[in-house]
Amino acid sequence: MAKIIENPKTYEGRELETVFFRPMLTGPDAQALGIRILYNMPVPTTLQFWKRAADVLKKYGKGWTGGEPARKYQKKIDLFKVKAELGFSAEDYFRMVYEQIAGGPEANLDDLSGTELEAAETALFREAIAEAIRATMWVGDTSRADGLNTFDGFLKRIRTDAAAADSEIVSVPMTDMTAADAARDLLKKMWETAPETLRQFKGQENLVYLVTSDVYENYEETLDNVSVESAYLARQNGRSGISYKGIPVLDIRIGSYLTQYADMPASLALLTDRRNLALAVNTSDFPGMEVRMWYNPDEMENRQRAVFMAGCDYLLPELIVASLKSE
Repeated sequence: MAKIIENPKTYEGRELETVFFRPMLTGPDAQALGIRILYNMPVPTTLQFWKRAADVLKKYGKGWTGGEPARKYQKKIDLFKVKAELGFSAEDYFRMVYEQIAGGPEANLDDLSGTELEAAETALFREAIAEAIRATMWVGDTSRADGLNTFDGFLKRIRTDAAAADSEIVSVPMTDMTAADAARDLLKKMWETAPETLRQFKGQENLVYLVTSDVYENYEETLDNVSVESAYLARQNGRSGISYKGIPVLDIRIGSYLTQYADMPASLALLTDRRNLALAVNTSDFPGMEVRMWYNPDEMENRQRAVFMAGCDYLLPELIVASLKSE
């Protein structure tokens, strides 16, 4: 059996969207990020948020009394042209793709070709790109010399805005997550500190706590220590999700990235409306957008490259942040 995959593949145009990018930017995995994802929205890509008018009821009478329209907040999201590149030795690449195919229930290991091979190669590259985008949207900094520097992430943008004299961002001190019940006390403090405009969104079920793993695990430990049967069962079986006062607490899983950069905090907790933070990805409105996979015989190497546009931002100042600075 040959241990070289030589068939070149290129995704462009509509195929680039339907086969490669849309599967990783939609569905349950994307929703679990706790943010809004704008994929191939019209350029310039804008983040919009509408606030309903407070009183639309008027006394009945002749004429139009519609009054003021709903308030609209809008911000343009800057998109940056980025590329993702991976290279593997031919033998290593074959083994990874072979393992992907072998895990399928209908795999034909005697015929590594066609759609089965293409799907396995695509899945490998797509997973790498999805994780790189996820990490950069939180920790990205374009002023950094190397590493996660293709576009500015949420932390860079929030921290910059919070330092402004007229900032409306509210921050609370981050507590030591090694102490018992520290996360519960922190979530409570953040909720009590939240302005009324943010608290009103709770009824729309869009509020979310976005936290690092240490905060999540500390709060989960607090829930485990509750002396009721449901807590005992959850301690054994795990939980599909946790909440505080009905607000989901989501682990954003960026601890390993935060420790790589001295200017980043060790722990983080953020309370906001999940529609307030947005990641924008575009593969259709700019020239040169493509995904290409090929074999380089000179280097005996399989290579993958993706070129696309990406960026992120937040809109409303109604967010509560714990730990804006490095420890």
